[in-house]
Order: sequence, then C-alpha cells, then structure tokens
Amino acid sequence: MSADTGTFRVAGTPGRDPDGTTTPHPRRSPAPRAPGTSMPPRLLGELRAEWEKLRTLHSTWWLLATMVVLTVAVGAASAGAVDTSACRTPESCNEDVVKLSLTGVWPGQVAVAVLAVLAVTSEYGTGTIRTTLTAMPSRTRVLAAKALVVSALTAAAGAVAVLGSLIAGRFLVAAGGFTPAHGYERISLLDGPTARAAFGTVIFLILIALLALGLAWAFRDTASALTIVLVLLYAFPILVSAIGDEKWADRLTKAAPASAGMSIQATRNLDQLPIGPWPGLAILTAWSATSLALGTLTLTKRDA
Repeated sequence: MSADTGTFRVAGTPGRDPDGTTTPHPRRSPAPRAPGTSMPPRLLGELRAEWEKLRTLHSTWWLLATMVVLTVAVGAASAGAVDTSACRTPESCNEDVVKLSLTGVWPGQVAVAVLAVLAVTSEYGTGTIRTTLTAMPSRTRVLAAKALVVSALTAAAGAVAVLGSLIAGRFLVAAGGFTPAHGYERISLLDGPTARAAFGTVIFLILIALLALGLAWAFRDTASALTIVLVLLYAFPILVSAIGDEKWADRLTKAAPASAGMSIQATRNLDQLPIGPWPGLAILTAWSATSLALGTLTLTKRDA
C-alpha cells in the first residue's frame, strides 16, 4: 500500500503514481546467452544431454573403432593388391589408387549406420525416450541435437579412418610400382582431386549416419531400421551387378544412395562415371534429407 495515497498496488502490474501518471508494466528482457556462444541455451543443454547419453554407451566407442579399423584394413588390402602390370603408361592407367585406398568405407559405413540407429532405438527399447521428451518438450530440437552429436562423432572418426586409409595406401601402392620414378604421383592431400575425395568421404559417412538416424526415428525398432538401411546401402549395388542392361545399371547407380555417394571418391576418368562426384553426393544428401523429414514427421505426430 502506498503511504501517501493509501492505495494498494500489486507488484509487477501497471499502477497510478501520486501525480496521476500511470506506471507501465515492467518488461522482462530475454535471458542472456552464454558468452561466446551463438546457440540458444536450451539447444546447448540438449546437445550436452545427447552427448552424455552417447558418451556413456560402450557400443558408441566400439562401433566407431570398428568403423576406423574396417575402413583402414579393407582399404589397405585393396591398395596392396594393385600394381602397374595392367598399365601401359601412367596417362592410360585406369587404376584409381585413391579410390582403392578408400574402398574400406563400403564395410565401414555399416558401423556408422548401426551407431546412428542405436542412438535412437536404444531409448525406445528402455523407455527413456519418455523421460527425454518430458525434459525436452520440443521434439524437433531433440532430433536436431541427436543428429548434431551423431554427425560430430561420425565426422571425427571418419576423418581418422580416411587419413589412415590414405597414409596406408600411399605406401602400399608404391610397393606395386605407383611411384614418381615410374611416372605416377604419390597420394597426397595437397592434390585437389585427392583432397576432394577425402573430404567428400567424411561427408559421405555423415550422410549415411543421418540416413540411418531418420529411419530409426521413423521405425523406432532396431531390427526394422537396420534392415531398411542395409537394403538401401547394398541391395542397389547387387542389382546393378545382376542386371545385364548397361543403361538400367547406370540408372540404378545414379539413384542408389551409397553407389551415387561413393562417386565422390573418384579421382580419375570422371567422364566415364555414371554420375559425377558432387552430383552423386547430392543424391545421397537427398536420400538423407528425405529420411530425416520422415523421422521428424513420425516423431512429432506419434506418441512415444
């Protein structure tokens, strides 16, 4: 109550001062963001929560390690098996030693897909997804946070795998005669096509993870989501090899997520590819975006 006027005023509401003027309602300023950050505090909190979930799962680190080992080992085996015996001259040689060194991504992508699927379905299996959605009501932010964390882990492990594969390939193809002394350039990230293949392969693995993540949100079951992912990744190449018609084989290669995306690894004879490196990666991006859209729709429309 005001001592001068004898009237009550509720705190935080407009009132009339003794001189007859109206005191405006005080406005609350938005909560300040943490220094040095450009993300809303809620999203940062959700990112930390998703990181803690994945960090504490032993399967996360086993799967990432498996991806690195498989990628490097298979790539090294492929690079070590090639030599210059089929090459008349360096200019006419069709052996793409960079692509051969990165061949291990074919089996390595499975570990990435399993990691992404388990990041979602493990919560549905244990029922903790209800706790997650209660603590974080915005379902799209939950999906975005999980996608960002899975992408970051995949990018880090993918970079290690790609670098290891190229280092191994550099030495192994040299043993097969691919040396400057014979007119062949060494594998080097300073070479434009090699750098594009290396960077693109890391992006490829991230897109595979996002493809699997979207399907996991859509199906909410480990077996179902993994089955669909594996069919998309490997059924198309099997069909391509089984089809005798070259035109249909090219069409399937252009449409298949993994086959089209893998074109980013090519560094030689690009004019002979069914689809170019960047257009091929764009096809995989479209598959991943569609999968995430389906997962978002399912997550926002269906109960947990």
